[in-house]
Amino acid sequence: MTEVTVAALQLALSDDVDTNIKAVSELVREAAAKGAQVILPPELFEGHYFCQVEDEGLFARAKPTASHPAVLAMQKLADELGVFIPTSFFEADGPHHYNSLAMIGPDGKVMGVYRKSHIPDGPGYEEKFYFRPGNTGFKVWPAASTTIGIGICWDQWYPETARAMMLMGAELLFYPTAIGNEPHDPDLDTSRLWRRAMIGHAVSNVVPVIASNRIGTENAMTFYGHSFITNERGDLVAEFGRDETGVLVATLDLDRVKRHRAAFGFFRDRRPELYGRLAQDI
Repeated sequence: MTEVTVAALQLALSDDVDTNIKAVSELVREAAAKGAQVILPPELFEGHYFCQVEDEGLFARAKPTASHPAVLAMQKLADELGVFIPTSFFEADGPHHYNSLAMIGPDGKVMGVYRKSHIPDGPGYEEKFYFRPGNTGFKVWPAASTTIGIGICWDQWYPETARAMMLMGAELLFYPTAIGNEPHDPDLDTSRLWRRAMIGHAVSNVVPVIASNRIGTENAMTFYGHSFITNERGDLVAEFGRDETGVLVATLDLDRVKRHRAAFGFFRDRRPELYGRLAQDI
């Protein structure tokens, strides 16, 4: 039996990078102590979610992968603990800026970088002002005797992202996120939609999904948590509510997952010759 133990972190974040690194590091240590091999912090945990407004001064927060303090700290921690830490960060690459993720291996080295493919733009989520659309394509990574795929926040709404990573060999899907209330509609609570979208990926791809979100109020936005781990049936095996801080840990039987995936036949019965419309602009 091939098993892998995964973890998702949930916490409130300050606007000080050192304070946040310390808080995330404590939870990473807790997750590792519970046996987690792949540990997922939330999106852009280096500070407050700054994309609520358009402010050119905030571009100063971006750093290259090799010198970003969050990446450097997680590299050191991964090496010490022998774990994988997918690390979201604000990347500067020459004149360009990306919402990126460094895949850090248990030797502390960056295995590669994924740049967020889908960039939202709306009240409170004005990311197109800050980030170019990713130019890496979707990525999967060898990790803990399996292969994992990682999308970033807005990517999680797209079934194409999940299916593409599965076709690239992913056995687990991870989504670091920063999402909360909707400034344009205070009565809209997207937490249930957010979960349902990713649970749908789990069911239609017969794959476990791990999602990590932040909590707390930052300026005009309150983040709703609800981080979770679901199995390949879409059943929640670990979950947080709106206000909990801590670590979700689950051990997943990948041999069982593979059997279930084969039995459902979703990949056997695909008809790619019919899907050309999906790659066309509207």
